[in-house]
Amino acid sequence: MGSYSSNLDDILEEDMHHWYTKFMRESPSGLITLFELKTMLDMNGMTEEASSYVDQVFFTFDMDGDGYLDFVEYIAAISLLLKGEVNQKLKWYFKLFDQDGNGKIDKDELETIFKAIQDITRSYEIPPEEIVTLIYEKIDVKGEGELTLEEFISGAKEHPDIMDMLTRMMDLTNVLEIIIKGQRRNAVN
Repeated sequence: MGSYSSNLDDILEEDMHHWYTKFMRESPSGLITLFELKTMLDMNGMTEEASSYVDQVFFTFDMDGDGYLDFVEYIAAISLLLKGEVNQKLKWYFKLFDQDGNGKIDKDELETIFKAIQDITRSYEIPPEEIVTLIYEKIDVKGEGELTLEEFISGAKEHPDIMDMLTRMMDLTNVLEIIIKGQRRNAVN
């Protein structure tokens, strides 16, 4: 997580009352909508895939499905991304990748997410098709073209190179940093 980690760790360790006050200044209603999140992330000019990815991230953290992130969901999201256990993160990745909610990840779903991540991070080192091919060659041992949650978790744990690649690609620290800086800037105004 690089240079952002210590800054974000410090923020999480702040007094919860103080953190709640910041949250309420940014979102006086106590709720963040998908539109507000996209505004914070300055999504203008992003591809459809990138926008869809942010939608998917938002909805995976909207635990009660009401269309808003409240303070508890917001803190849970930040905490998971920064301090979550490997199994927790892998379950979240799986939920994010499983766009149609059928309990399996197919190659198209995975490729779409990786394209979106690259559009957001502006990092195009490895083509998404190559990433997907590598993951399926190593993890899809039955050759079905789909991964269940169990296959995904055990495969990622058994292949450190896959786990490392997922961890690097799914690092949303820069997104959290934008949100936090935005909150601080707006709190000053």
